[in-house]
Amino acid sequence: MNTIQEKILPKLLLLDKKEQHKVLRVTGEAGMGMPDHISTKEAVVIVQEGEAIFEINNENFTLKKDDVFIIPAGAKHKLDIQSSFKAVVVMDVESQIEFIN
Repeated sequence: MNTIQEKILPKLLLLDKKEQHKVLRVTGEAGMGMPDHISTKEAVVIVQEGEAIFEINNENFTLKKDDVFIIPAGAKHKLDIQSSFKAVVVMDVESQIEFIN
């Protein structure tokens, strides 16, 4: 995929926002995904259901229910959903998701 528009993105929903952190819900179906991107601050992903292939630093990880993954600030990564997927992501309130073309 060369552009963000070529990939069907999962839904991101802001669940909570506090003084120092925010919580996002990520949901999607098989075939959806997020192409190469970074988080400007560290993020913690907690998988609630489904399965996805998560690539970071040229290494693939299979994320499944109850898995927790810490994403370092500025680390290029991507997500390819394999089955109906739901996760929460906790990050600094000022953190941004930036796609890499």
